[in-house]
Amino acid sequence: MINAAQAIAILAAGAGTASAFSLSMSSALIVQNKGGGHGELGFQLAKNLSSNPKITSITILQDSACNDSKEPFKSYSTDIPNVKIVKADLADESMTAATVQDLLGDSYDYIWDNASKGASGCGKAVLDCAKSWNSKLLTYVSSAGIYKPDGVFPMPETTPIKDTAGQAQYEKYAVDNGLPFVSFRPQYIYGEKSNKWDYIDYFFDRLVRNEPVPIPGDGSQKVSLTNSADVASLLASVLNDESAAVQQTFFNCGTDQLVTYDEVASMCAEVAGVDANIQHYDASLGKAVFPFRLTDFYVSPDMAKSKLGWDGPKHNLREDLSWYFESYKARGGMTKELDLTKDKEVLSPASV
Repeated sequence: MINAAQAIAILAAGAGTASAFSLSMSSALIVQNKGGGHGELGFQLAKNLSSNPKITSITILQDSACNDSKEPFKSYSTDIPNVKIVKADLADESMTAATVQDLLGDSYDYIWDNASKGASGCGKAVLDCAKSWNSKLLTYVSSAGIYKPDGVFPMPETTPIKDTAGQAQYEKYAVDNGLPFVSFRPQYIYGEKSNKWDYIDYFFDRLVRNEPVPIPGDGSQKVSLTNSADVASLLASVLNDESAAVQQTFFNCGTDQLVTYDEVASMCAEVAGVDANIQHYDASLGKAVFPFRLTDFYVSPDMAKSKLGWDGPKHNLREDLSWYFESYKARGGMTKELDLTKDKEVLSPASV
């Protein structure tokens, strides 16, 4: 890959070379968190952008609190070897734009922020850098968790939000400062290089031990579980039409292949080769350790399809559960200790 400095040198070498490379050299910065629900998105996005002709260099500003012995971080050197990695303590609230500039040295045309949880510290630093660099586009990984569902599903981008949420404050700062900004609001994510497996492990943990699978309500609640590679392709789709991305600003982020809670349990049981002992319980008793919300909670990616030309997910949960179950076994899922105290609390008094 050619970085910005190399591109300038090439352009200065002569008119013929300048014509060949024109002014299309575009550097990308991915700000990546230490792990968790969005933990593999920076990795998947870097893989996606590596094959995009619009991007000529990629740098990941990686939270130094990540565990290099775990995925996706241990695969950086093998799977994205041409990506520059710069580490820093992104939880440091004293971080400023000057700090980031000193760390990186360069400026960047495109920024994807998959780390910041608010408009202070690292978040404000990234936002201020985007402004000082005159970046072409700043894309933010927000969360559908900021929505306050009002009974309309799939939740549109106009769904009321929690104004005090850190992600909402980040979005507001970007908009108020006139940045070329777009925000994606993903939901539940899974992937082969994940470092958070809670959502689907919940079902396998119980199924392989012939334990009941507690599900609140009647189990017909719908949810979208999206492969991280599909989330990455959504994040990269802003390059298809940058002006449309900025004009729309907010995009839901998730698959349109919805499943019910009961269907997740049944599909997991099929892959594991066992019967699904689904037991519904009174949702008024709360979540216990159930990994999803008590009610419907899903969005539609229709806006990204119509405005950005995103062609939809390439993965689906039913097919992915085969490799997922193999991963579950490889991670010691069959033998780990499991505390079912909360299960018994919700099932014993009010099993329905």
